[in-house]
Amino acid sequence: MSQGMLQNRFLMFLLCVSFFGILLSALLAVFPPVLAEDFVWRKHVVGFVFGLICVSGILAAFFPRRCTHLFNFRGEDGRALHGFFSGMGGHHPGCEDFAPHVFRMGNRRFCVACTGLTVGGLLALVGTILYFFVDWNAEQNIVFVLAGILGVSLGLFQFRMKQRFVRFSLNVFFVLGSFLVLVGIDRVVQGLFADLFLLALIVFWLFTRISISKWDHERICYACGLALCEFRELRKR
Repeated sequence: MSQGMLQNRFLMFLLCVSFFGILLSALLAVFPPVLAEDFVWRKHVVGFVFGLICVSGILAAFFPRRCTHLFNFRGEDGRALHGFFSGMGGHHPGCEDFAPHVFRMGNRRFCVACTGLTVGGLLALVGTILYFFVDWNAEQNIVFVLAGILGVSLGLFQFRMKQRFVRFSLNVFFVLGSFLVLVGIDRVVQGLFADLFLLALIVFWLFTRISISKWDHERICYACGLALCEFRELRKR
């Protein structure tokens, strides 16, 4: 973990809460609470909400320019800083330091992380349909939770990886990990409150993941060796 991240109090707060949530998830799986009753439509409601989260994430990946302001890569005059890649790579500045963050397909460039999150979201959607609506019987509850925790944890720190395929795989695993934690806890606890807690936690994990990515992008720009960098000059004002 770099010194810059340690000095960012808000980012450290997000990480601490995220890993506290991961610890609570593990405790819920090992020591599930005893529930007196269950909501009849629980699985369908939870499946619908999680599916909505997945669809929202997929749409955000396909329309990245609408999320550009979230990454603060536009100046006050609205002009793109560094220039933007076309396609899904649209929220990355167009300099060589961001090469590990994108890959080329024909004449278009795509964000490695967004592509991984999209593939993970599609796979999670299939799993959501099978488990929450088709009544797929998932037996390995603890294994699901442990695998999911590993996926979420690695996904939060995927920015340290330079290889495109590794970054892609960890982002896929991040979304699938969230799904596995939700399924594992649902099977063990079988309670609406626990499921809603996990759904809120998954949204928080995603927000933390985006915040870390934003910090990493700024870190790369600050360390850029370009003599003239509009983004760096703007941040000095």
